[in-house]
Amino acid sequence: MAVKSLRRRPLHWKAAAPEPLPSTLTFAAQRDLPKLPVPTLEDTVVRLKESLKPIAWSEAEYSTVSKKIDQFAANKGPELQARLLQRASERPHWLEEWWDDSGYMGYRDSVVVNVSYYYGFDDQPSHLPQSPAGRAAGIARAALIFRQKLKLGLIKPEATKEGPVCMDTYRWMFDCCRVPGDGLDWAVSHAKAGDKGNSGHIVVIRKNRFWKIDITDNGRILSTQELEKHANGCRQIQHIYDNTLQEYPGVGVLTASNRDTWSKDYQELTSSAHNAKIVDAIHSSAFVIALDSSRPRNPVHHSRALWHGDIVGGIPVGLQNRWVDKPLQFIVFDNSAAGIMGEHSVMDGTPTARMCDEVLDMLYDPAFDHGAPAAGASASPVSLDFEVSPAIAEAISAADKAATELAESQELGFMTTSYGKATIKAFSVSPDSWAQMIIQLAYRRLISPNKRTGATYEAASTRKFYKGRTEAIRVVTTEADNWVASMDDPKATKETRKKLFDQATKRHVSLAKAGGQGQGVDRHLFGLKRLLKDSETLPELYNDPVFTRSSNWVLSTSAIFSKHFPVYGWGEVVPDGFGVAYMTGYDGN
Repeated sequence: MAVKSLRRRPLHWKAAAPEPLPSTLTFAAQRDLPKLPVPTLEDTVVRLKESLKPIAWSEAEYSTVSKKIDQFAANKGPELQARLLQRASERPHWLEEWWDDSGYMGYRDSVVVNVSYYYGFDDQPSHLPQSPAGRAAGIARAALIFRQKLKLGLIKPEATKEGPVCMDTYRWMFDCCRVPGDGLDWAVSHAKAGDKGNSGHIVVIRKNRFWKIDITDNGRILSTQELEKHANGCRQIQHIYDNTLQEYPGVGVLTASNRDTWSKDYQELTSSAHNAKIVDAIHSSAFVIALDSSRPRNPVHHSRALWHGDIVGGIPVGLQNRWVDKPLQFIVFDNSAAGIMGEHSVMDGTPTARMCDEVLDMLYDPAFDHGAPAAGASASPVSLDFEVSPAIAEAISAADKAATELAESQELGFMTTSYGKATIKAFSVSPDSWAQMIIQLAYRRLISPNKRTGATYEAASTRKFYKGRTEAIRVVTTEADNWVASMDDPKATKETRKKLFDQATKRHVSLAKAGGQGQGVDRHLFGLKRLLKDSETLPELYNDPVFTRSSNWVLSTSAIFSKHFPVYGWGEVVPDGFGVAYMTGYDGN
């Protein structure tokens, strides 16, 4: 039965993760959160027209798309709006199911580069062991403490100045995994209702070999020393280093393939009952730790080693040593550098960033409780060695080639500024809007004199609503374009440029606020389109070149902040695009 559940998408797969406990600190506000609203059709029409002005290549193009918008608003739009309002009245979140599948589970390219994200951690605190085994053990212990607090509902809920935000996606942080399907993936959760975080296991990978470590002993989370090694003979992570001296078949690289390719290979891999049990152990693990042989030496190498791993002799040795379908995969390198690779489908990056922050805060605190080793030795790790059939060996070879080509097709840059948010705020400007305008200017100078072929996406959190995730901020505006043009106009004065810049940033702030209120353009139009019946014709608007260009996200941008992340990022979402990750939380550079 376990094997069958791994290989077929359940109809209501998302119900597998236990619902949060409403009476706990963490989830107390859930029941009172408002539902994601459905914007009025009239408001969306106005916003859409404004957003398309700078996207159109000519007045004629803009006039044509404007007419199609008016036709949609007068004809099919109101009918679809009524259907959407009806849908919203019948369920807790009108968008969730559609967004899970269309935004993530139906995506068929590799999740590496295009979907997954990474956070690089700062150095191991000086008061802790400086070995990679010590680094991995400390991260494991602190993450397990966070997991336990989360399961007990003791994690302080997130909130903004406006009030609490939804904590629902936290239930997909631990004990779960993405599963490849034919055309449509899903996620499986092994979390159990009522679990107190005092049971379970993690999976550790070294030289492509998988190991299972039981994380508790008689209901007690293992100490940091026990997770690493200690005098009573318990050698968990160090045991893995000591007993994995050769390279094993790189089964993990299969997870980095095109999703339909991985689905086919997954069926072959799990056709062996032995392999199916290993996959089940990976899926049900609290999280994965990849012990990588790389030694990142600078921010760019640190980023690439986390993002897609090293390529050595044409072999993607980093991705062979991963299971990229896990929402949480810590990575520890041989020089004790570390970070995390996150799978994006059921959880956005802000909960993960918060978890990592708290884990690293614990480890930087000399008073952190690393636990006391038990008197006797606990069980050693159990190796999980796949049976590699000729078909799987062939699949690994093909996946190696595809992963190498993907990684080598990417360019990555890194920079810091000589100023931070305090300097920006001195000009009465939002640091985020400042960064977004700089991105617009850089992109215009990059493609000049060519016309833009797409738009800029910035994520706005809609977590003030129940089960909310994100809305798109359409960063490209007429005001932004006017300022960008002034910066390369030798006749423009500083005063003119400052005036245009202020107009552009104020416009961006208003769009960001609207997005956070669920009053964007993209999710609404997506929902209306999804309610077309098979017998109905797609409105002309949806095929208009200006409209389609406006959601071709050439620039995929977003910001998080952590004092512990010297690097972080993700890749492009379209072939000719860029993934632009930035932080504006530092007062200095």
